[in-house]
Amino acid sequence: MARFLILTVAMIGLLLTTCGGVDSIDSAGKGVLQGNITIGPIWPVEPPGGNPPIPPEVYESRKVMVYDELGATLIHKVDIIPYGEYGYYRVELDAGRYAVDINRIGVDRSGDVPTVIEVLPGKTVELDIDIDTGIR
Repeated sequence: MARFLILTVAMIGLLLTTCGGVDSIDSAGKGVLQGNITIGPIWPVEPPGGNPPIPPEVYESRKVMVYDELGATLIHKVDIIPYGEYGYYRVELDAGRYAVDINRIGVDRSGDVPTVIEVLPGKTVELDIDIDTGIR
């Protein structure tokens, strides 16, 4: 019985290490940047009864851009995944400082980016971004 218990605990430990959690990234100097994305407005006039859900292609056409700290070299172009009323993005990065921005479509703008973040080994940086489309 004790042997079975030790084997079970070892297997659970292996699964947790392999699958990872929010703050259990590989100790080889990696961390995570992630966050929620809101986009709007996407209609010039609010329809009666309120706005319908934002179509997935609105999120899919936009990207979170991760550059070196100076903003000179693009490191990652991160997809935004539609998730309920929001979009979501996540990227694993080497420890270091990065400039984060969005690809600007039309007159898209955000007061949240550009910004510089620091990724630490085994840690998660949360950066939510609200994109204003400029549609009025």
